[in-house]
Amino acid sequence: MAHAAALQHGDFTALATDYGRYRPGYAKPVLSAVLGLLRREASSLDAVDVGAGTGLWTHMLAGVGFRSVTAVEPNAAMRAAGQRDDGGHDIVWRDGTGEATGLADGSADLLTMASSFHWVDFDSATAEFRRVLRPGGWFVALWNPRLVERNPLLAEIEAELLRMKPDLRRVSSGRSGITETLTDRLNQHPGFDDVVTIESRHVVRQSVEHYLGAWRSVNDVRVQLGEVDFGRFLEYVRDRLADADEVEATYLSRAWAARRRD
Repeated sequence: MAHAAALQHGDFTALATDYGRYRPGYAKPVLSAVLGLLRREASSLDAVDVGAGTGLWTHMLAGVGFRSVTAVEPNAAMRAAGQRDDGGHDIVWRDGTGEATGLADGSADLLTMASSFHWVDFDSATAEFRRVLRPGGWFVALWNPRLVERNPLLAEIEAELLRMKPDLRRVSSGRSGITETLTDRLNQHPGFDDVVTIESRHVVRQSVEHYLGAWRSVNDVRVQLGEVDFGRFLEYVRDRLADADEVEATYLSRAWAARRRD
């Protein structure tokens, strides 16, 4: 009998449906602040979302009326999910990576990576973004981590992960990893200046099944635990929330923006 290949770091092929269905959106004030940096009407500007996944952030961009919105995503399953659930938005989907978008020189006024910049090579990707951006255009990297300490029950669930795997290392958290040094690295980059950080909290109320679906879409935890222990973790979560009508989670949308030097 053939066995399914083990999930790999950064491979969301098997997670695309859960990712698109259960991941929460980003705080709207962060989008408003990003638009303010552009200092022009969105209808006169072109936006690109790289590492777009299923388009959670891409759809938010499309909803504010940019002249064009392009989504660049290397994973075919994620692209397909994004195109299938496009919300009626006019988005152009392309195959490409952060290091090689396939886009023309000077073709974007805003280039974003939402919950994906930690997967690319910093130097290669920022060089590519500077090439794609027009002079004065903005690059924005953003994440949307949960503030688990705001809900003792969710903090207890997170603690169970560390009990199961004490050396667990989160790859994608917007509160650690690449974000700890990102301000300094962007400030030191010769191709960008005017580095700005933006953050906003928002509360999401969801069913227990929705909350479990969000966990199923997480790549780094699933890979490090392995499928058997990850299944045990989901059962623990289900049992722990057996008496809950809904789950209230606080998210912290965090963005780092940098303007392309002329």
